[in-house]
Amino acid sequence: MRQGLFFPPFDGVADPHRLVALARSAEAAGWDGIFLWDHLLYSGGVTKILDPYISLAAIASGTSTIQLGAMVTPLVRRRPQIVARQAVTLDLLSRGRLILGFGIGDEGEAGELSKFGEIIDAKERGHALNEGLDVLTGLLSGEAVHHHGEHYRADGVTFQPTAAREGGIPIWLAARWPHPVPIRRAAHFGGVFVIQMKEPHDVATLRQRLVDEGADLEHFDIVVSGFIGDDPSPWAKAGVDWFLSWIGPYHMDFDEVHEMIVEGPRVVQP
Repeated sequence: MRQGLFFPPFDGVADPHRLVALARSAEAAGWDGIFLWDHLLYSGGVTKILDPYISLAAIASGTSTIQLGAMVTPLVRRRPQIVARQAVTLDLLSRGRLILGFGIGDEGEAGELSKFGEIIDAKERGHALNEGLDVLTGLLSGEAVHHHGEHYRADGVTFQPTAAREGGIPIWLAARWPHPVPIRRAAHFGGVFVIQMKEPHDVATLRQRLVDEGADLEHFDIVVSGFIGDDPSPWAKAGVDWFLSWIGPYHMDFDEVHEMIVEGPRVVQP
């Protein structure tokens, strides 16, 4: 099982230079991945927020082995054609270390969707996400894309170059446990990031649902998160592929975050 860091580029770490320093320390400490939250607004007194994709470009330039990505991006508030260009550029810059994470997004207490005129209805956001993923994956393939949909359009366009990673950039879809629709969506991609799964024994049920929906678990990542310092061993035994250690989101202090990171991931007990 791989272990990654999962935190927002907020407040005390809302500085690209500081994020690079954290990523370098994470790589040296043995972490397998670093995943930044993707938000425009956040409640609870958060005032400083960075864009994750530009931050990840800085991290990619300052590291060499650690996997990286935005986790998760609400594709409905980003144009898939722009994300496709950004993703390939970032994957080439990192020499094939990018993982893409997508979900329908959340209004939250800060009004992150409504304040910018985005889609509020969750079901409609789901439809828009499905359509956006069709456009995005088509463009990432390097083949011509012909798409006329309710939310997006692509008139016979081909994007080059393609990603550095063999087989393309992995795409994980967020799924709030135990809702079936996002699990069904994720089964057709490269992984599922399960939110609010509390018990490792639920992984067996998740795995069966994914297989029933057509997922090839030999080439698929099951991803969960817990607070940094939590023991990942029960999740590894349950068949999880990635355990993301959560830091924040409030009172993000650079020195405190750095201290947590340099301790490294916890040893997985057999």
